[in-house]
Amino acid sequence: MQKFLPLFPLNLVVFPLEDLNLHIFEPRYRQLIKDAIQQDSTFGIPAFIEGKMQGFGTEVKITSVYKVYDDGRMDIKTQGVRVFRILDFQNPIDGKLYAGGEVEALKDPEITPPVFPKLLEQINDLYLLLGEDNKFNVQKPQPYSFQIAHKIGLSIEKEYELLKMPTEAERQAYISKHLEKVLPVLQELERTKERIRMNGHFKNLDPLNF
Repeated sequence: MQKFLPLFPLNLVVFPLEDLNLHIFEPRYRQLIKDAIQQDSTFGIPAFIEGKMQGFGTEVKITSVYKVYDDGRMDIKTQGVRVFRILDFQNPIDGKLYAGGEVEALKDPEITPPVFPKLLEQINDLYLLLGEDNKFNVQKPQPYSFQIAHKIGLSIEKEYELLKMPTEAERQAYISKHLEKVLPVLQELERTKERIRMNGHFKNLDPLNF
């Protein structure tokens, strides 16, 4: 499906069904958001990485306007809808301050797809090592890969690669491969920290036979 979207490039990756709070202060984006509210329409957030706008992004909808400041700035709440690929880019749109473009919408994300048992185990191990609670919910109506993507140490470039993958199975496999590299490093770091903590303490050492 093709459609025209106003575009709001940002130096981040937004995932479908992700909740995102935005502070709107630039005149062009204040205009974009006002138009979207008046027209009850969506807009797109393409990823802007290393000084360059990328070819994929996420369509988002405004869920609420949290605050409007006297000078026109706004705090808004948004939610990702679906991934798109940019076909044509205009900067700015005729008669507007902001950019836009013709985009091709990818399929809507799967709702509560199955999660690889190995990935669940890796996430549990990761959060045990971090000393944090694992609060991710496999029954949440958002693909598990999108729930965890910002919280497992992926670079923005790797998050962008994840965004472009069309299926949940591909995304979970990609994350699992990333964690195969990360977990041994964290485990070794924990062992190193433990050795440092033990240094200088009285030790009960077994006698050696020689």
